[in-house]
Amino acid sequence: MPSSHLARTERARLCDVLTESGEVAPTLCEGWLTRDLVAHLFVRERRPVAMPGILLGGPLGQLTNRSMASALHRFGYAGLVAKVRSGPPLLWRPFDEFVNLVEFFVHTEDVRRASPNFEPRSDAQLDAALWSALGRMSRLLAHRVRGAGLDLERPDGARIVARRAQPRAVLGGGAQELVLFLYGRKQVARVTLSGAGQQAVREARFGL
Repeated sequence: MPSSHLARTERARLCDVLTESGEVAPTLCEGWLTRDLVAHLFVRERRPVAMPGILLGGPLGQLTNRSMASALHRFGYAGLVAKVRSGPPLLWRPFDEFVNLVEFFVHTEDVRRASPNFEPRSDAQLDAALWSALGRMSRLLAHRVRGAGLDLERPDGARIVARRAQPRAVLGGGAQELVLFLYGRKQVARVTLSGAGQQAVREARFGL
């Protein structure tokens, strides 16, 4: 399956999870229920003026929050889920896989793993696409590690050098778990951490 199809599949999976959970279910995004999460997803794709606030916060974040509240008021929870499910605006479509696959995977797990009864997902194609994404993004995601290097290691022994420094740490796990850890979901990521630099990794604040 082409990776662009995986992005669409992950979008549909996220919308299914949001529909099944309802609008007041917990998420792993601090302070957000599912209604806040779907408003974020809508604004991120369809309200470009609010995008800087997502990345930078501060006064710009207030504009983003107002845009999210306005979208919820106008369309309602089910309406926003339907908008997200319908796909990206035309200009975003060529970049759907590059921009959205990891984003939608992480947010799907934000809802799923907020429940203590979640089951890990087995999906070899998704794992391969996420591993490829880690190859592109891991240096950015690991830039807050101070005083240590970091390698990412799959169960089959394949490695990605995320940060070049000494001493080194090795973060081990499947691609899904490694993505979640590096996106700041340490508390739910099923990973192992070893090596002389591991304390620096434990203390780092991950996430974009």
